Amino acid sequence: MINTGDTAWVLMSSALVLLMTPGLAFFYGGMVRRKNMLSILMQCFIIMCVLSVHWVLLGYSLSFAPSNGFWGGLRWLGLRGVGFEPYTDYAATIPHQAFMIFQGMFAVITPALIIGAFAERMKFSAFLIFTLLWATFVYDPLCHWVWGSGGWLRTMGALDFAGGTVVHINAGIAALVTALVIGRRKNLDHNAPAPHNLPFIVLGTGLLWFGWFGFNAGSALAANGLAVNAFVVTNTAAAAAGLSWALIEWFHNGKPTMFGVASGAVAGLVAITPAAGFVSVVPAVIIGLLVSVFCFIAVSIIKPKLGYDDSLDAFGVHCVGGIWGALATGLFASKAVNAAGADGLFFGNPKQFLIQLIAVLVTIGFTSVVTFIIYKVVDIFIGVRVNEKEEMMGLDLTQHHERAYTVLE
Repeated sequence: MINTGDTAWVLMSSALVLLMTPGLAFFYGGMVRRKNMLSILMQCFIIMCVLSVHWVLLGYSLSFAPSNGFWGGLRWLGLRGVGFEPYTDYAATIPHQAFMIFQGMFAVITPALIIGAFAERMKFSAFLIFTLLWATFVYDPLCHWVWGSGGWLRTMGALDFAGGTVVHINAGIAALVTALVIGRRKNLDHNAPAPHNLPFIVLGTGLLWFGWFGFNAGSALAANGLAVNAFVVTNTAAAAAGLSWALIEWFHNGKPTMFGVASGAVAGLVAITPAAGFVSVVPAVIIGLLVSVFCFIAVSIIKPKLGYDDSLDAFGVHCVGGIWGALATGLFASKAVNAAGADGLFFGNPKQFLIQLIAVLVTIGFTSVVTFIIYKVVDIFIGVRVNEKEEMMGLDLTQHHERAYTVLE
């Protein structure tokens, strides 16, 4: 039953998704002030270490072990029973451990996305504990609901091909909650920081775009036509969104910017993620064009008016883009693309849009409440935010006793 081509593709896709976390490190790192660059790199890389271990010991069992309950339980604790034969409820032609490690890369990058909300002001010790608790009590159960055997959202028929709800809405709404409770950065009103290294942002965007083909096309779990469709629509939506953001800036501000094109491309990748295995090329163009409109409004209009400090727009891009992508799946999904999926509203099935809306609302409600509780518990015991002096000095020196740059301009 093992297909070597499918297995090779899933292993390659796992490596591509892993590369996205260092890509995110450069993407986020380029946006912060130079005194905090290294702290972003450290946070992303330590997540790769901590959650890779957590996933094989506990997280995979909680997320994917068969269950009718809240979690998958402890049946596969320490990968007990997770071997090299296929587990047909998830993938019939690849070893069970190949599926496990592919999903592990999703578990790594999802909490890393939240970093964009509290960048430049969270203690490293608090960050580690918060991340581990969040992965266990937020990511793992939601992953089980949407993708796990017996998950109630999966049973209801919610479509999420590669992580619109599980990854992007989940991390994005957690980002908003943490941004609100941790508070704004000091002197933000008088000295709004500009990105310190635009080439790093472009490098990070390129790595994310490259890795996203594993993220979406790899979610077909086989080297087949569905993987090809996911690959094509992923590239198309990202390109359409990058173009759309540039045109919006050109009209709104008089000039398009490199930062805007990068932001748009990432927004397009976010939005197509839940839909990649269910929609064709023309809907992908529409999804990409419109996501930049929604995310631009969230980032450039709503955020300044409301005054919250989502430092690197994790909420404005990932949550807003993820919501649009999940709902667009309910509009444009077609069984002609994926017979195992469902038709959406525009293909005669309005019920699918309602199911997608329920999944979005459940994710927002559950993640908001549990993230807030986790934050407050960590804050009570060890305190979450660095003091004002440490924030002014920068987290590179105060948290890690290192500098990102040894030669200053």
